[in-house]
Amino acid sequence: MREFLENVFSGMGITDVIDILIVAVVIYKILGFIRKTRVEQLLKGVLVLVVATFLSDIFNLHTINWILKGTVALGAVAILVVFQPELRRALEYMGRSKLVKSSLTQLDKEKGKQITSHIVKAVETFSRDRVGALIVFEKETALSDIMESGTLVDAEISEQLLGNIFYEGAPLHDGAVIIRDGRVCAAGCVLPLTRSNAISKELGTRHRAGIGITENSDALVLIVSEETGIISMASEGHLSRFLDLKTVEKTLLNMYLNAEERTGTMAIIPRMISKMRRDK
Repeated sequence: MREFLENVFSGMGITDVIDILIVAVVIYKILGFIRKTRVEQLLKGVLVLVVATFLSDIFNLHTINWILKGTVALGAVAILVVFQPELRRALEYMGRSKLVKSSLTQLDKEKGKQITSHIVKAVETFSRDRVGALIVFEKETALSDIMESGTLVDAEISEQLLGNIFYEGAPLHDGAVIIRDGRVCAAGCVLPLTRSNAISKELGTRHRAGIGITENSDALVLIVSEETGIISMASEGHLSRFLDLKTVEKTLLNMYLNAEERTGTMAIIPRMISKMRRDK
């Protein structure tokens, strides 16, 4: 065993280590994505079929083996049809390049703090007066198609502007506000509703829409209930309720102020690969 390990590691270079690490990260990300979707149950069923097919072949159960092989072949087509939303989301997830500078990094720290302050004050007013609000923060996944369903605004974020948009008598108060590059880009937008059956029945359309857009993108959504004034946040298909203003402020500051640091860390990888190539 010792000799085997020595033979394995003696021929391993730094490029092999990086190769293994990249594969490990990809597998980890795929498994993390699978755990958040119905694909987890699907894979369990596929595993049972594969094991059954293997055993039927060993014990020469020809009829069962033929049926199972046909089922597996048809199952490949069924996966594409039944799990089309999950497959689309997976491709979108893979397409979000963290090596490209995010639009959030274009904001300096003072601007990020100013935007956060305006939003927190507006949310405080909404929660106190029980004004329903739905605010979507665009990240890497573009929401241009969602913006087209509403009214283009393209204005600086302010407590007064958000208050006017979500005022009960305003024509755009029932839709969502989309924030891109630290500006209110559109209002009155229609969001896709979540298809999850695990959502509490006491939650209305506003919350279901907030969760739905995070199932199809990497957006962060801020929700204020019109009935109770409860503040909630949705991200990656999950909803966090009963948030206080400190939590909202901390989340937004982390999103705006730490985006550049995260992007800078990811950018080290291509620089390392480039350096190794030059050293060769």
